[in-house]
Amino acid sequence: MALWREDSQDTVLWGDGVRLRAPRAEDYDSWAKLRYASRAHTRPWEPAWAQDELTRSAYKRRMRRYQSDLDNGTGYPFFVFRQADDVLVGACNLNNVRRGVLQTADLGYWIGAPYVRRGHARAAVRRVLAYAFEVLRLNRVEAATRLENDASRALLVSLGFTHEGRARRFLKIDGEWRDHDRFAILFDDPVS
Repeated sequence: MALWREDSQDTVLWGDGVRLRAPRAEDYDSWAKLRYASRAHTRPWEPAWAQDELTRSAYKRRMRRYQSDLDNGTGYPFFVFRQADDVLVGACNLNNVRRGVLQTADLGYWIGAPYVRRGHARAAVRRVLAYAFEVLRLNRVEAATRLENDASRALLVSLGFTHEGRARRFLKIDGEWRDHDRFAILFDDPVS
């Protein structure tokens, strides 16, 4: 384990009505139900689902990948729970953490369809940014959003991310290569 990070497996982050922690095996039922209920909502913004996407075995594979990322310091997955009743509402992850001269990570997040437009994404991203800059000591966090995703773009801009350009055919989303706008925020940029 690197000296510059704490044991993220046990990290709990609190912020403005949400609690974030690493996914656990016992979260499977809540996660699968929320993902199923949110499929139409998330489909335009995510990679195409595997045929077994919501099965317990696929979730176990996901958990192994999360654990590998945590062990290697290359990813920090967080499930987002509504603080008032501990209901799973989504996820917010730091992915592809690069050290050395970069000190950066990619931000990814989703909120389940029943919980959108209630401030959960904003609260989760703000808290994960604080973790990225204060605990992990990253220099920048990057995010990408499809051109059509007005809600995600508005969230990033409102938090202080700067638009840095467009990446053509950047990610394969919903079965097709899609252009994305690229955003970043630096450790000394104000987070709104």
